Amino acid sequence: MLTRRVQHELELLKRHITILKKVMDSGPIGIMKLSLETGIPDHLVRYSFRVLEQQGIIAPSTQGAVASKSANEAYSELKIEIEKIAQTLEDVKRIGFE
Repeated sequence: MLTRRVQHELELLKRHITILKKVMDSGPIGIMKLSLETGIPDHLVRYSFRVLEQQGIIAPSTQGAVASKSANEAYSELKIEIEKIAQTLEDVKRIGFE
């Protein structure tokens, strides 16, 4: 289906944002605790940690992941980008689904 890839990417984005928000709110937090609190399997939490670390949004510590100094700014930028995605979806719906 045409939307399968988009759906996959949105689910991935949702997971990354969920994990980022949890680290920002509860950090330092480890993989196992975050997995238990969110219901996200630990191997997927580990992958999201890696992605967020590579982006410089979170950092590892001996107690678990912590938000970087740029996390709040990155989170605000994500919010803006999500609003743009939502608008694009509305535009797609107007093309022929209304």
